[in-house]
Amino acid sequence: MRIISGKHKGRRLQAPKKLPVRPTTDLAKESLFNILNNHYYFHEISVLDLFAGTGNISYEFASRGTERITAVDGNYSCVSFIKKTAAQLDIDITAIKSDVYKFLDKAHLKSDIVFADPPYAFTTEQFEKIATTVFERDLLLEDGFLIIEHAKETKLEHVANFSFSKSYGGSVFSFFELPETSNEEE
Repeated sequence: MRIISGKHKGRRLQAPKKLPVRPTTDLAKESLFNILNNHYYFHEISVLDLFAGTGNISYEFASRGTERITAVDGNYSCVSFIKKTAAQLDIDITAIKSDVYKFLDKAHLKSDIVFADPPYAFTTEQFEKIATTVFERDLLLEDGFLIIEHAKETKLEHVANFSFSKSYGGSVFSFFELPETSNEEE
């Protein structure tokens, strides 16, 4: 995997082959960050990276200046790799070993971006539960996005707070956001 932009642009990272991961491709990652670049100043936001795997997405945010990053994964080896790599790159990523659903049920951490890259083999209900829990637990800041990466065969347009999706090869990023609230002043 490669860091595409920012302070560590072009840096290649080699994850151990034994990790149970499917890193986001460089093409898909570059396209995702082109979208996000139009919405955010990366140094001003906070990110929650769920099913973080190798930490690929977290490193990209950190390289672009994001300082408040929490990466959650249930695999001890993945979390260890994220901690080790963050130390090598001298970036601050809080890596937590936890079942993502249990973490979400207890979390009090609000973020500008919640990025989730669960296994593509998840059922539609498992994907839905991510979105439902993030919004029920109020974990997204105003003007924030929940982004769920999934296979093109998985359809999430029916899930509450769905906004839009972008496809890149066999991968899709579905974006969810808080509903517009009217700010009526009396």
